[in-house]
Amino acid sequence: MAKQKIVIKVQMSTDRCRSKAMALVAATGGVDSVALAGDGKDQVVVVGEGVDSVKLTEALRKKIGGAQLVQVGENKKEDKKKPADPVAEYNQWYYYPPPPPHAVVYDHHAAGYGYHSPPGTCSIM
Repeated sequence: MAKQKIVIKVQMSTDRCRSKAMALVAATGGVDSVALAGDGKDQVVVVGEGVDSVKLTEALRKKIGGAQLVQVGENKKEDKKKPADPVAEYNQWYYYPPPPPHAVVYDHHAAGYGYHSPPGTCSIM
């Protein structure tokens, strides 16, 4: 079944009515996207699969106010595919982990000061 595009003209004067209508339509099963259209943002454009346009219009009439079904048809969104870029196929993102940290050990003996600590003892005190 192909996706269909439904346009319903609803009497919406405030932003609250618009958001209420959008929420009602979006909660309907099978709806993929909802948008507002028209000069006064008074048309609800619904794109979906298996959406009953008559029941949706009746629900909008009950909850919002006057609603009129304007258009029902196939979603004729044309997919314009760009030609394949041969360079893009080779520009993959590869992750190289950082190198492991190098262990730097300073072996400092106090030989120049006349003191040699025995190994395994603390030389701070």
